[in-house]
Parts: sequence; structure tokens; C-alpha cells
Amino acid sequence: MLVSAGRASLGGMRQVFEPQDRADARAASRLGPTTSLRGLVDPAAARRGFELVRVEPAPDLADLVERHWVVRWDLPPGESFTQVLVPHPVANVVAEATGYVAHGIPSGLFERTLTGSGAVVGTKLRPGAFRVLLGHADAVHPGVQVPAAAFLGPTAERTGAAALALAVAGRDEQAARGVEPLLRARADRVRDARTARDLDRVARAFAALVAGDLGPGAGVADLAAVVGTSARSLQRLFAAYVGVSPKWALQRHRVHLAADLLAADPDQDLAALASAVGYYDQAHLGTDFARATGSTPGAYARRCAASRDALVGAGATAHPG
Repeated sequence: MLVSAGRASLGGMRQVFEPQDRADARAASRLGPTTSLRGLVDPAAARRGFELVRVEPAPDLADLVERHWVVRWDLPPGESFTQVLVPHPVANVVAEATGYVAHGIPSGLFERTLTGSGAVVGTKLRPGAFRVLLGHADAVHPGVQVPAAAFLGPTAERTGAAALALAVAGRDEQAARGVEPLLRARADRVRDARTARDLDRVARAFAALVAGDLGPGAGVADLAAVVGTSARSLQRLFAAYVGVSPKWALQRHRVHLAADLLAADPDQDLAALASAVGYYDQAHLGTDFARATGSTPGAYARRCAASRDALVGAGATAHPG
């Protein structure tokens, strides 16, 4: 299913026709998103720079894949566009002109300058999924980059190149789904009961954040309660599979939410915003916001207001992302 930006038991017994790991994967597709659509810095400006299309994964890969995405741009000669992302704590497997590479959790802001015309095709993995697919603890190290062929096999480079060609031709769903047979083959080799259980716990924690199931001031203990474990156990789980702490994930969620609310209404009161997203006061919001985005909330609000006014003045419409 292409989104624009965006089994049964028998007699109480599980059917033996579907392996348990596949059943767990299909169950994950009903869990809901584990990362939000937030993270683009100044989304109104982004609409002028590129087109973003999101594609849902196959249901049997939903325990590992959050979504696929395609970015396409066509800028006038001599012009460039720089986009900044406040990343989620997940890996992306990305096909671009320079190759097909898995990028782990960025160590800071992600910034990319676009020129000319082109496309990029990516797969955003679920939190913790890269650790399972790669099969090595290096997966959780910030800034790690691994050739896709290292875990998807020798045909990965060819698959990435084909995806790029399809994306340039506007065949987004085909471009995005081209990697799924390789992901499926790898998943069948590395899935087991323990990792399925651990990934489910990680996914439920992140899904609760995205769904807004926790109150604004929720802490690590509240997040652990959603999963049915202790705060210490959740911290160990995140360290092993995600590469950030539960506290970091809570803070990043609040910053994403604050940035999203500021982009939608740049004129709102910052003290009220801080309270709404779970901060004790405006100063604490300002500290986390500046650390994550490189900008104070006030400066970010002014930037978003200017971009929104420019977009309206140009008569532009939102891109599909």
C-alpha cells in the first residue's frame, strides 16, 4: 500500500502451516507505528525542496520494517536545498547514487544538501530490528554504516540500483518493495523465539509513545509498565537492541512533538507548549530542544512561520509526504 506524506487459531491451537516467527511478524503489523512521521526540520520548507512518498511494508515483515520511503527532487540549475532531520532511534537501509548502505542511529542531526535531480529509496526499520538483521552488536553503535550486501547478500547492490531507476521513473511502490525478498530471506534465517519476544517488547514501548498512550510527564517506569517489565529490564533491553536509553527515547519523542506543534502553530506560548509535551518548565524544553535540533524553540518557531508564509505566498501545495 502506498501512503503519501505517510492469524486465526483452530480449536484453540495455532495452525502449523505458518511458522511462529511469521505469525509474530503478522501480529506486529497490527501493533501500529513505532516511529512517528515527525522529524523533518521546518516541514513547510521541505515541501519546496523534494517529494516524499511512504510505502507500507509487507505484513510478514512488519516486525522488522516500519515503512519504506522514496525521496525525489528536481531543482533548477544552480539551486540547492538542504534538509535537516532530527532522527528517530532506528536504522535506515538506503539506496542512492553512491551505493546501498544501512545507516544506524545517527550520532546527531542528519543533514543532506540536494542539487540537480535525483532520487533516494530507503527502508526504515523498526527499533531494534537492525540488531537482529545484522546479527552483531555493532548495529547499535551511533553512526554505524554497513553495506547492505553484508547482511542482505551479494545481490543487494543490484537491487538498490534497480530501485533507484524505478524511483526516478515514478514507480514508487515497485522501487520501495524491491528489497523485500532479500529482507524476507534474511529474516527467515535470523528470527527466533527470543528475538521475537524482545523485539515485541521494544515495539510495544515505542508504539505506546507514538500512540500517545502515556501522559505528557511519563517516565521510564511508566514506559516499562506498558511492556510489563521493570525499568531496569527495559534499560537493558534498549541497550542491547536499540542503542539509546528509554529516557533518551522519551526526550526525543517530546522534542519531536514540540517541533511538530511549533510548525503547525508558530505563535503559541512556549511555556504552555513545554507543559503540554511533558516538561517541568520552558527552560528544560529549551535545553533538550536545542540539543536535538540545533535551535531554540523560539528561533525554530520563527523559521517555521517564515517558511509557512513563503509557501502560502508561492501558492504551493503540500507534497505527498
